[in-house]
Amino acid sequence: MSKKSPAKLKVRVAVPADVRGILALISQAYPDTENYTAGEIRGQINNFPEGQFVAVLEKKVVGYCASSRIDEAIALAPHDWATISGNGFGSRHDPTGDWLYGIELAVDESQRGLRIGKRLYEARRVLAEQLELRGIVFGGRMPGYSRVKSKAGSPEDYLLGVREGKFRDPVVGFHLANGFTPIGVLPKYLPADKSSGGFATHMVWRNPYVDPNEPPEFRVPRHVESVRLATVQLQARAVKDFAEFVKNVEYFVDVAADYRSDFVVFPELFTLSLLSFETETLSPMEAIDRLTEHRAPIVAELSRMAMRYNINIVGGSHPTRTEDGTIQNIAYVCLRDGSVHSQEKIHPTPNEAYWWKIKGGSSVNVIQTDIGPVGVLICYDSEFPELARRLVDEGARIIFVPFCTDNRQGYMRVRYCAQARAIENQCFVVMSGNVGNLPGVDNMDIQYAQSCILTPCDFPFARDGIAAEASENIEALTIADVNLADLTWARAEGTVRNLADRRFDLYRIDWSRNKSSDTPNVEAAPRGPKVPGGG
Repeated sequence: MSKKSPAKLKVRVAVPADVRGILALISQAYPDTENYTAGEIRGQINNFPEGQFVAVLEKKVVGYCASSRIDEAIALAPHDWATISGNGFGSRHDPTGDWLYGIELAVDESQRGLRIGKRLYEARRVLAEQLELRGIVFGGRMPGYSRVKSKAGSPEDYLLGVREGKFRDPVVGFHLANGFTPIGVLPKYLPADKSSGGFATHMVWRNPYVDPNEPPEFRVPRHVESVRLATVQLQARAVKDFAEFVKNVEYFVDVAADYRSDFVVFPELFTLSLLSFETETLSPMEAIDRLTEHRAPIVAELSRMAMRYNINIVGGSHPTRTEDGTIQNIAYVCLRDGSVHSQEKIHPTPNEAYWWKIKGGSSVNVIQTDIGPVGVLICYDSEFPELARRLVDEGARIIFVPFCTDNRQGYMRVRYCAQARAIENQCFVVMSGNVGNLPGVDNMDIQYAQSCILTPCDFPFARDGIAAEASENIEALTIADVNLADLTWARAEGTVRNLADRRFDLYRIDWSRNKSSDTPNVEAAPRGPKVPGGG
């Protein structure tokens, strides 16, 4: 009986677990250009999962191509790479777009004999046919242009010369050989691409199975991607020891799991109750120092509960001493598969900075879960809209906001901003806050909260943009079902389309790379691919 050995080379859809391999490939393939960030690659994958492909040779990523769906009016009009790619995140993806747009292609040059570039282009072509799109379009490099510019003349003349055989350009030649036709030249497409003079060939492949005179009308299916969310409005109370605190937390985890919730969310600084059994009077700094000692056991207990009760736990936040000796306010997200993720608070409030010397973190990124990517913004961070937009560009459809406010004014600041984040990013926002008081614990004298689950304001959602909310200032568990598919519909066909209507040609957020390799700088030039390269 013959035995079949596994394939050594495979082209398949990219998944978040491939991000590290993709970054290594691009770094190796294009050593002279600035690499993508992990967040940008995650955004490409999360925003259009079926449109990103990797070639894997014996478990190593040796090829990658990124794509998005774009409307014809945008894809065939003059444009630049940063604008049409959503600054590298693939966030311009339109589920009703009738063209497949090529954002990136990277190939391991040491494996060129395997025709990896051709295989990736074929995967794109098959996808375009399956989706009944009008074709594939991209901006391709023309790296031979600068070398013969004085002889060739304009980039249009150079392109014509390549087609007629007067000049040789390996990238343009590769595209022509693979069935693409230039419809013009895109000026200032990649300003940093000096060898191409910043120009790009506007390449298209037309799907022969779609009548060009009858463009298909795409609609987003109104299916159901149901997720059950639970938010805990937790009563601050004195406890006699660590075990009693854990018992109180586990009670709500158990109840949320009984209702088959996918997530349960706790408030910011919900662990301050652990200071209530201290026998001596502590200064604010001594109190925070003591609290940091509970970090490891808290995370261990939350992770245990997540696996035992089969629920994802957003563990509010807990003061944490970092490797450099500073203290940060960090949310620990314990998933039901046993993995533990963290998100630091980027902006400490003036009160936190003064009394507790809490320092701000330096990166905000999505967390991949079994229901898709989610994000966490701790309290004050929700009042900075660029953070939520970053998370949504990476693919987040749910943003969790653990908060801790002592009066109605403070609460309403967070509430109004959280609602704004839900509207402007067309996503769900879940708020979880503390109520009650802890006499003798600094900064927990009084608390005010009305925890809630917020939605965008459009037809598929709740009338007031509120899926569910707790009563004010009482301990409660609030649960609601939300449909992630409604977000996809709203982003493509809603009354307003905040994400799609952004003016990338006028403004963008420039994220510094100095603090974290995971933080994008959207002004950075996209990769300048070598052969085959482009699109």
